[in-house]
Amino acid sequence: MSDALDKAEAAVREASTDTAAVQLAFAAMELAKLAQQQPTPPPCDHQHKQGRSTGEWLAIGCAVCVGSVGIAIGFIAFAIGGISVAILALVLRAMWRDMQRGR
Repeated sequence: MSDALDKAEAAVREASTDTAAVQLAFAAMELAKLAQQQPTPPPCDHQHKQGRSTGEWLAIGCAVCVGSVGIAIGFIAFAIGGISVAILALVLRAMWRDMQRGR
């Protein structure tokens, strides 16, 4: 498209008469040149945050897995403790009844 604009500009400059049509053509070419120029975006002043790498995601996944296994083992320990207390309470209750009956 730039070649076409250059050719049109050369043809208009070769015109010997300076009429309104030629002036309009010059104005159109200048507008076309301005439209072709794209403004460059200003540089950023802030730091862009980089995404997490694969190694970081693997480390996070491993930490979550190890943590969840630890929590599961903790809950199992609480369950075993609760069952032990329940059995102890039943045994003590049975012993107390036996003592009350005089056995």
